[in-house]
Amino acid sequence: MVLRKAREHDREALIAHVTDPDVRAHLGGPRPRDTAARHLDEAGVTAVTDAPGSFVIADKPTDAFLGTVSLTRRGMHHQGHVRPTGEELELSYTLDRLVWGRGLAYQAAIAVLRSAAAELPDEPVIVVTQTANVRSLNLARRLGFVTASTFTEFGAEQTLAVVNLHRHRLQRAT
Repeated sequence: MVLRKAREHDREALIAHVTDPDVRAHLGGPRPRDTAARHLDEAGVTAVTDAPGSFVIADKPTDAFLGTVSLTRRGMHHQGHVRPTGEELELSYTLDRLVWGRGLAYQAAIAVLRSAAAELPDEPVIVVTQTANVRSLNLARRLGFVTASTFTEFGAEQTLAVVNLHRHRLQRAT
């Protein structure tokens, strides 16, 4: 597994990813294919990972698209924060269903958390996922996230979990 920025050759895989009902089951459902294609045509494929901390998860030997991972700021326009000012770092991840259960989301999440912990001051990192998304909640727990609250957004109960960023800082040998 390797993390990289989106490339033009990811276009069809990205469209398949966001139109897959299984991948999007806890993310508001699949997007219509024509809407996904139009978005990529208008914004460009590389816009998918333009934000700092946003990456494609790719297969190392083949460079094939496997999913996405990001560690970006959660805007105040969303519900679910642990600080009154919001703008916490939010970890998000999606994987193609064909690679579920292989530990790739864990590997990708650990990579972005460790990288951020090496560069940024300690602060809370949140994960927000539908409470019904048991697999995602289990992954969050494996990463050290602890449930802080639940709330309703997008017509479903969401769980907000939090961990301190520096929990993922690699310890230097002395």
